[in-house]
Order: sequence, then structure tokens, then C-alpha cells
Amino acid sequence: MNHLDRYIGRSVLLAILGVLGVIVGLALLFAFIDELGDLAPGYGIAQIGLYVLLGTPQRLYELLPMAVLIGCLVGLGTLASSSELTVMRAAGVSLARIVAAVMRPMLLLVLLGALVGEYLAPWSANLAQGSRALALGGGEAQSSKRGLWHRQGDEFIHINAVQPGGVLLGVTRYRFAEGQTLQSASFARRALYQGDHWLLEEVATTHLYAERSEVQQQATERWEVALTPELLGTVVLEPDALSMSGLWRYARYLGEQGLNADRYWLAFWNKALQPLVTAALVLLAISFIFGPLRSVTLGQRLFTGVVVGFAFRIGQDLLGPASLVFGFSPLWAVLLPAGLCALIGFHLLRRAG
Repeated sequence: MNHLDRYIGRSVLLAILGVLGVIVGLALLFAFIDELGDLAPGYGIAQIGLYVLLGTPQRLYELLPMAVLIGCLVGLGTLASSSELTVMRAAGVSLARIVAAVMRPMLLLVLLGALVGEYLAPWSANLAQGSRALALGGGEAQSSKRGLWHRQGDEFIHINAVQPGGVLLGVTRYRFAEGQTLQSASFARRALYQGDHWLLEEVATTHLYAERSEVQQQATERWEVALTPELLGTVVLEPDALSMSGLWRYARYLGEQGLNADRYWLAFWNKALQPLVTAALVLLAISFIFGPLRSVTLGQRLFTGVVVGFAFRIGQDLLGPASLVFGFSPLWAVLLPAGLCALIGFHLLRRAG
């Protein structure tokens, strides 16, 4: 890679990093404002700030494709505005070489983003959810505003908070008989993982019969369930916040339980194909610079990048749920928007070349 390639790559990389910093900062600000609605005696400004900061890696990962699109438009647009791209083309530099020079820093960012999405983001998101649930009252009775639901066999389970090290707070279980008749309901203040089972503490169980009910109090109770701390670290997070390995593991676990895992397969394909999606957006941005946006102002390029980025995101957000409703493969919901961007980019570059 010679000086010209490095110059193009550095210009684009600095623009992408600048755009990424701005949009992530805005996302954190909006997240902080949104969390203020949950202010509570144990969940104050400091706890909210910590929760929002712990979500930074996940937001970096999610916003990277849009930042790459807008950053490429800004970086290459700046070179075009100063006529540097025109001079390069007049000197015989091919479009393919410019595309390759732009792709190199993009590949570096995609690699770093994949590492953040696979390791750092799930860990920080898990820590954030656990601390938030605990601050909002993990050991209290079931609350519809927090916690997580899970089903195994004929038992529906609600857990208020999941702590690292195999500790659950506020475990509510509903067991149903045939015909969807509620058979029993129990609440345990805490559950500890014992290697092959869970030990419930301070358990109150209500057994329901045809004409009466019976309440049973126990200091401890053995709980046989296939959930492990590793799986619960998956359940407590939204699918988009999980690692690819966690998504693969939990989707297969749901399949073994006879449950629908399409949401998790959709999130898995979104993560697995993010490098391809990002490359398609970069190609689209380059084609815009040599095509429709060759001689417009920086503000117009920014506006176009934001509009295209939001249109792409809306397309993903529509196709994803549509795949769950209409039953087509989540893989196509990810590939179709990326393929459309790549086709438009190739077409515009062929016309420009």
C-alpha cells in the first residue's frame, strides 16, 4: 500500500470515527433521558449513568454500519470537494484502486466491531441488566416492568434479576396441567446454582385444587431445570445484545424444547452478516461520490447519508419482523437490503467508470 492508498484510507477512517463518536454520543444521551422515567430510591442518577455507560459497547456495535456509510460520504466527499479525487482520476488512478483503499480501513473497523459484539458488548450488557434489576428490587415479588420470562415444558418461569456466578433473585414459577389449568404457583427469594440443579431459598408455594388451595412454606427446595448460568446469561438479554455463540447455543436449546427460535436466528444472521452489510454500504457510499453526489455540498452529502442509513435500517426493521410473521427465512431478511445496496452501488460505479 503506497502513500496515496494510505492517504485515502486515513481520510475515510478519521471521518468514520468522527461520525461514530457523534451518533453514539447522541444515542447515549437519549438513552439517559429515557431511563430517567425509571428513577427510584435505589436507582438514582449515578446508577442510571452507570447503566447507560455499560451499554456503550452495544451501541458502538449497532451503529457502526451507519457510521461507516456517513463517514465514507464525508471522507470521500471532502476529497471530492477539494478536487483531489478528480486529480487522482486524471492521473490514472482507477475506481477499483480507490474502492480497495477505502475498504482497508473499513475491514479493520469491522474486525474490531466483531470482537466488541462477540465479547465486550454481551459482557457489559449482562452486567448492566443485572445491576439495574438489582437496584430496582430484584428480591421482591414478580414485577411486569422488569425481569425475564422463560418456559420449560409445562412450567412458566419469571426471574427478577440474574447475578453473575449463578445467583437468581425473585424466582416465580407457574406450573400448568393438561388443558392449560393452573396447578401451582411458587415464589423463591433466591436461587443458587449447585452444578447440576438449583437450590431455591425462602420458597412459598400455592397448590390449587378443584375446591381449595394450599400454601406450603419451605426454607429450601431443589429445582431441577435445564437452565444453566450460561443459558440465563443469554435469556436475560435481548437477542441483539447477545454474542453469536450465545445466539447459536440458545436457539438450539429452544429448538430442543420445541419452542420458536426465529428471533434468535434473525439476530444471529444480523451479526454473522454484518461485515457483508457494511461492505455493501461502503460500496453504495463510494458510488454516490462518483455519481449523484459528485458536486454537491458537504451538508447535502450528510443529509443523503442520514436518509439512506435510516432507509436501510427501516428496511431491516421491517423485513426482520416480517420474516417472523410470514415464516420465510431470517437469512433473507438480512441479505435482501444488503444485496439491494450492493446492486445499486455496482450499477452507479459502472456508469461512473
